[in-house]
Amino acid sequence: MTMLSLASILAESARRYPDKTAVVDGDLRVPYARLWREARGYAAALRELGVRPGDPVALLAPNTVDFPRAYYGALALGAVIVPVHLLLTADEAAYVLRDSGARVLICHTSQLAMGAAAGASAGVPVATVGPAAGSADGSTVDVARLEDLAAGLEPVPSFESRQAEDPAVILYTSGTTGVPKGAVLTNLNLVMNAVVNTFDANDVRPDDIVLGCLPLFHSFGQTVSMNGAFRIGATLVMLPRFSGPAAIEVMLRENVNVFQGVPTMYVALAEAAAGYERLPRLRLCVSGGASLPLAVLERFNAAFDTTIFEGYGLSETSPTATTNQPHFGTRAGTVGHPVWGVEVEIARAEVDESVELLPVGELGEIVIRGHNVFAGYLGRPEETERAIVDGWFRSGDLGTKDEQGFITIVDRKKDMIIRGGFNVYPREVEEVLARYPGIVQVAVIGVPDATHGEEIWAVAVADKDTSVTEDEVIAWSRERLGRHKYPRQVRFVDELPVGPSHKVLKRELRRTFGG
Repeated sequence: MTMLSLASILAESARRYPDKTAVVDGDLRVPYARLWREARGYAAALRELGVRPGDPVALLAPNTVDFPRAYYGALALGAVIVPVHLLLTADEAAYVLRDSGARVLICHTSQLAMGAAAGASAGVPVATVGPAAGSADGSTVDVARLEDLAAGLEPVPSFESRQAEDPAVILYTSGTTGVPKGAVLTNLNLVMNAVVNTFDANDVRPDDIVLGCLPLFHSFGQTVSMNGAFRIGATLVMLPRFSGPAAIEVMLRENVNVFQGVPTMYVALAEAAAGYERLPRLRLCVSGGASLPLAVLERFNAAFDTTIFEGYGLSETSPTATTNQPHFGTRAGTVGHPVWGVEVEIARAEVDESVELLPVGELGEIVIRGHNVFAGYLGRPEETERAIVDGWFRSGDLGTKDEQGFITIVDRKKDMIIRGGFNVYPREVEEVLARYPGIVQVAVIGVPDATHGEEIWAVAVADKDTSVTEDEVIAWSRERLGRHKYPRQVRFVDELPVGPSHKVLKRELRRTFGG
């Protein structure tokens, strides 16, 4: 059997770069050796609370140094991490705790009200990290505090030995098609994804300074930002709450040269750039989580004088499956090539019981196999069998692969609009509308229609300094899109709804405008 632990990522960098800064959290600078020592102290505290190797440990924390302390502490004990989204309700969080079988919930004190309610509902004990918690009357909240427990214990000497195929992290999907499912990711999945993201795909270097603004409870932030930075020995600068100006200011202050974000973040940075005489010098920019409109890419590249490497992946693929890579060159509008050790092909979307690969250039469902594909959905063997067919993970995304091997995402199967019997892919319409002068951000959805089955609506955020009307946008798009593709309705909003990972929530737009 092969032994491998995700905890080794931090342990090895603590051995190689003991005095180097691992995390910047406001005015706090934590070297690698100290971070690993504190994580091992948390491991000892969790063991005192009854956690054993293989036990699920839920973690509810923002982007502060407490997140990696607790994350690697639980991993050092051989436990399985269950990250909890910060924007869940107490009932939703309680579902995650019950479904995962969490032994304990580690809760940052800033989230204690929701965490305590979720823990009580699920019958799961709560332990806190972060500043000491108090109630409204100033009294101390009666929950275990990992820092206090760890202070009276010797840190565990090293991390528990784990098998490569043992679970390391359980990531809960957003649940857009039903109740959330726990995607089980192994030590091998996550160690390999951190390695290929740094050494092979994105060329992150030990002297890089990475902005950690992606939520660490999400697969993108967790693997690409945190695990990737720690694997190579880079410095991770924490930003708990993202905004364009806040990100630019912290990047300037800390000399950040690597930025990883989702498209909404790039929109915000491009908008904020006009207010600064000097902008960060970014050596490497990576986009993922959703398709990046070409217009956004061009505006950002013009403002920051850099190139964005767009990639693609899902929680079930650890997450990175493909990305534009220096070795193959970049091609705007694509998500590049598969990362090392991973195969990505296009299969016939209409066939569910088997995977039928399609020739180059044909549109179909993106299928993936390799070291990054998850072990399955926790406690849901039938759904796992539907997701992994003939050894391939069926992504649910539609795309193409060209003769040079570049993958292009067309849309999600579930987001495709069928108007009058014709398939319309929202991303194609969004790419056109994003170029309209005065439109900052746009999302296209299908709304039920008695005549056509579905009608095409655009929901847009307009530049506050310009005057944009619905009729003008419709007329403009009608000239540039096929008759079955242009939006018949345009609605303007102050901002698009986004989830914890800053991806646009189209289900919220459909709920608002779809009746």
